[in-house]
Amino acid sequence: MKRYIKYFLATALTVSLSACKDEFLEYVPQDQATVDGWYRNEKEIRQATASLYGRPWFGFNDEFNWLAGDLMAGDMHHNWDQEGQFFYMSFNENNSYIGDGWQGLYDVISYANLIIDDMPVIAGRYGVSESTINAGLAEARFMRGVAYFLLTEYWGEAPIIEKPASKIASGDLQLPKNTTASLYEFVRRDLAFAADNLPSTDEAGRVTSWAAKGMLAKLHVTLGQRSVGGSPVGSAADFTTAANYAADVINNSGLTLFANYEDMFKIENEHNPEILFALQWINGGYGYGNSRQARFARSSRQTGDSQAWGGGKCMTQSFLSTFQENAGTAVDKRRRGIFMQTGDTYNYIATADGGYKYEIVSRDEKGVQLEGATPTLNSLKKYVVGSAADHGYVISNQDSPLDNYMLRLSDVYLLYTEALMGASNTLASGPGLDSYNAVRDRAGLAPKTSVSYVQLFNERRIEFALEALSWLDVKRRYYRDASDALAYLNSQGRTDRYYRINSNDNLENDPAGYELVPAGTTSSHGNQNTDPLVTFSAAKMTLPIPGSEMVANPLLKEEAVDYEFE
Repeated sequence: MKRYIKYFLATALTVSLSACKDEFLEYVPQDQATVDGWYRNEKEIRQATASLYGRPWFGFNDEFNWLAGDLMAGDMHHNWDQEGQFFYMSFNENNSYIGDGWQGLYDVISYANLIIDDMPVIAGRYGVSESTINAGLAEARFMRGVAYFLLTEYWGEAPIIEKPASKIASGDLQLPKNTTASLYEFVRRDLAFAADNLPSTDEAGRVTSWAAKGMLAKLHVTLGQRSVGGSPVGSAADFTTAANYAADVINNSGLTLFANYEDMFKIENEHNPEILFALQWINGGYGYGNSRQARFARSSRQTGDSQAWGGGKCMTQSFLSTFQENAGTAVDKRRRGIFMQTGDTYNYIATADGGYKYEIVSRDEKGVQLEGATPTLNSLKKYVVGSAADHGYVISNQDSPLDNYMLRLSDVYLLYTEALMGASNTLASGPGLDSYNAVRDRAGLAPKTSVSYVQLFNERRIEFALEALSWLDVKRRYYRDASDALAYLNSQGRTDRYYRINSNDNLENDPAGYELVPAGTTSSHGNQNTDPLVTFSAAKMTLPIPGSEMVANPLLKEEAVDYEFE
């Protein structure tokens, strides 16, 4: 913890982003020696808060976000090395990505605290108006609130750090964990301040009061689900509060669902009217861009370079079954934007070759294999945007400029459904059902006359696939009914996979040439799936605090304490 607090006062990065596509990200962070000469006006305050949208989030977002959000939830099939430990649930406190996630969120908190602590006093001395100061504070407190919400959902208990300068002055460099209840209250206060002080409209990419209200809806739905499960944290009233926030966003923000789901994940559409909060990335080198394409892309045929490490990644059979069940006999328009399957052609990727055609196994004209079959015969699509020839950006160092969407309007729509459903298991009428059906309508699916909790959960699983939200939904299901959530996770069959029936036939690009073999079994054709069944228990529903942190700060091993709010 000592290094976190010191980091709060030691920001020494100097970044020139004058060629970026998001002009508001142009900012030169100031070290403590020159910060007193900063914050002289609204422009300088907004330049400072612009720094919160990208680089500070990279450590969290690069791998941990999708490893925990998608892989751990059982939506993605990927089993390589320490990354695969999130798939098998075999990690411990020494998994490096758990450390990255923890540290990455405290990086965000440190940047936010730097602004929260320094800016108001300095700006006040320069005569900056209170409303301008509060708007800047609101952006910083929004980011800090989101970071602490994520810490709470993944780790349950963590130290709350604010006013680091006074802690250093007093020698208070090791802090205890704070309770879950304290963390939620800290998040609520930050987001409520943001909702009250952010503008209702702003330049593209910046958060507004509607983003804060959307996050408050998610916070209060989470608290409501905890109360359903019997937790003293949260109450039934939180569902009403969540519904009110969601309704305000839906009815009064002027935002709309983007018409085409697949197109929403193209670079040119990243600032569409559905996005409430996104991590803002630029094509500016490692750490400043979105690394998802490098992590998810199947091969260099898609990216135009060697940064394509998704050759073995695919959606799990569990996800595919949910997808098909949810669609029924209809065609879900979201599918192409989530994952690729045989027969798909993407005319906006590999444009120099006439588009990218997906095959289970692809070969060149000489029969040499270029791409192999994945465990479930599909590949990831979301956040794969192609090469410079396709969109004009030279993505050379894991720096796709496509933003990471953290909160979309469709999320608020479905949170509204969840809030109005409350402790019930179904919702048969009213605006909550309407919002649920609006999301289905965009997907090309027929409206339902009622929706159950499980159907809503499944709709969210599909709508936000590969956006690192799935584990947060699993956690709310766990809060609501622990045994039901564990049964869901333990029945996924996430390690089930396909094998060729006869490698000598000509069916390598026909699903009929493959058979699904459950984990730990051998098929009648002799295909053996040696992967283990993945088992969840209550102990696995929160992540361990990184081992290095517990060594550095023994207080993290002790019982959590309530935070003393001023």
